[in-house]
Amino acid sequence: MPEMDGYMLMQQVRSWSLERGGQILAIALTAYAGEYDQEQALSAGFRAHVSKPAEPDRLIAIAIQLAGKQ
Repeated sequence: MPEMDGYMLMQQVRSWSLERGGQILAIALTAYAGEYDQEQALSAGFRAHVSKPAEPDRLIAIAIQLAGKQ
């Protein structure tokens, strides 16, 4: 994205959603796998951080887990 990264986008979406009383269940799927990257994703508003390449079964399991917490 030319003007912002995924973290900035998530912060805007989360802010917009919270103003309206909603929640966003989002998983950061990224090539950046470090601890700092995970912390950055979670503080931006993602509910989980998964590094690429990710197994589809793992993504599905995380999505189910997040949906169950809602």
